[in-house]
Formats: sequence, C-alpha cells, structure tokens
Amino acid sequence: MLEMLIAGSIASATPLLYATVGEIMTERSGVLNLGVEGMMTVGALTGFAVAVMTGNSYLGLTCALFGAGLLSLIHAFLCVTLRANQIVSGLGLTIFGLGSTGYLGQSLIGKPAPAAFQKISLPYLSDMPFLGPAFFQQSPLVYLGILLAVLAFLFLFHTRTGLSLRAVGENPGAADMAGVNVFFIRYAAIFVGGALSGLGGAYVSLVYTPFWTENMIAGRGWIAIALVIFASWDPRLAIAGAFLFGGVDALATRLQALGVGVPSYFLRMLPYAFTIIILTLSYMKRAKQKGLSVVPASLTVPYEREG
Repeated sequence: MLEMLIAGSIASATPLLYATVGEIMTERSGVLNLGVEGMMTVGALTGFAVAVMTGNSYLGLTCALFGAGLLSLIHAFLCVTLRANQIVSGLGLTIFGLGSTGYLGQSLIGKPAPAAFQKISLPYLSDMPFLGPAFFQQSPLVYLGILLAVLAFLFLFHTRTGLSLRAVGENPGAADMAGVNVFFIRYAAIFVGGALSGLGGAYVSLVYTPFWTENMIAGRGWIAIALVIFASWDPRLAIAGAFLFGGVDALATRLQALGVGVPSYFLRMLPYAFTIIILTLSYMKRAKQKGLSVVPASLTVPYEREG
C-alpha cells in the first residue's frame, strides 16, 4: 500500500510542479499571475481536444503548451504594456479560462484520451526493492517536470540571462539603466510561466485522469501559487513542495478508495486545508526573519520608463 501511495503522490505532484516552476519564473520577473488555474484548464482542454482529434498526444501536449502560453500574453499585455492591476488581470484570466473551457469542452465530455506517455522504467534504478517501482517507473512527463525544475534553478542562479531576470524582479529601473530590456524579459517570463502551466494542465487530462470534464483542474492552480511562497521562489524547493502536497492529495484519494469511515467531503478538503496551514506557517516564519525576505522586491509593481 505504501508503494502505491508513493507512486500516486509523484503522479499527483507532477502538474503542481509544472505550474509552480512556471509561476516562479513569472514572479521572479516582478509580475504576479493569478491566472494559473485558468491557464492550466486551457492547457488541459487544448491538449485533450487536439489529442482526440489527431490521435497524437504529443501534438496535443505541444498545442497545450502554446495555447496556455498565448493566453498568458493577454496578462502580459495588460500588466506590462498597459500597467494594469496584476491581481485583477490574473483573476480575469482565471475566470475567462474556466468559462471558455466549460463552454468549448462540452462535446468532449465522456470521450477517452488516446493512450500515450506510457511509463518508463529507468535501468537499474527501477529494480531497487520497494522504492524502485514507485520512483523510477513513471510517465516521461514526470521525469521531464523534475528536469525542468532543475534547469530552471540553474538558469535563474547560474546564467547571465537568469541574473537579468531576477534583477528585473528586484529593481527594474536599475536593470533598465544597465541595458536590460525589462519589457521583453517580463513578456518572456510570463509566456514561459503560462506554457508550463499549460503543460501541467495537459498532464492532468492526458495522463493523470485521461478524459475531459469541466473544472477538472480542481484548484491545482491556486495550490501552485501557494507552493511558490512555500518554495521561497526557488525551483529546487518546488520539487519537494509539490511532492509534499501531492502526497496529501494521494493520501486523501487512497483513504476514500479504501472506504475509511471519514466523510468524503473532509478527505477532498485535505489538500486545500493543508495549503492554508503551510501558507500561514510560511508567513509566520518570514515575520520572524525581518530583512531576509526572498520575495522579489518589485513584485506586482508596474514599471514605467522615465523620460
């Protein structure tokens, strides 16, 4: 049972990991995008619809990536170019994503997704007793998510472009004076964040629960936003955070399947209650560490070039 729980935790954590890493990239540039839920839902519908129509899940995954990425550019235009309120714009993006997919996806309800992304067993590692099958016999998208998180960390903290992105999030005026294109950096970061959210959504509809139904993301986008805070805007910690939250979700699902004498509503509430607890603890910790905040200094602050 424990082996199945671990395997389920990893599968449940994967869409959270994609969305969290994407939002970290966006927020590191100084832009808050509360539209993660909407972008994940658009990615889920786009990926599923293209996969069903073409029979090619890889094409569906690609279209989900670009579909959600293009949707995020609406947020970029409003917040970066027009300097609109980032919170209002992000909430609007979520409402638009949920509403449009609910309408456009009605004809796809009940249709199965084509079989794809079969589990891959890593040589030698998958033969390890107990943990091998749980950790190293997973969908290729699971391995890709972990790889992208590692690459995101290396990009942010070990490349010149990553330094420029972080500088834009901390002090866009100084970055601009140093020759960094603030507007391009923010547009690119928002697009990458949207694209990764779309990948997370497509994973849900093509792999995790291979079918389409309205509101199937079920709050994962909001959990991803909370995970950004939990991970202190660090992609490495996002891996641990996603697995932790995925474990709570998998545990609730497993207990419900076993018919444990606990109301199903309470079990389904666990991941979201855990999110609130973690957020509270994170803010309490930062309140005791005055002057050590890792929040990008210019987060939610529009930038307007002087002169």
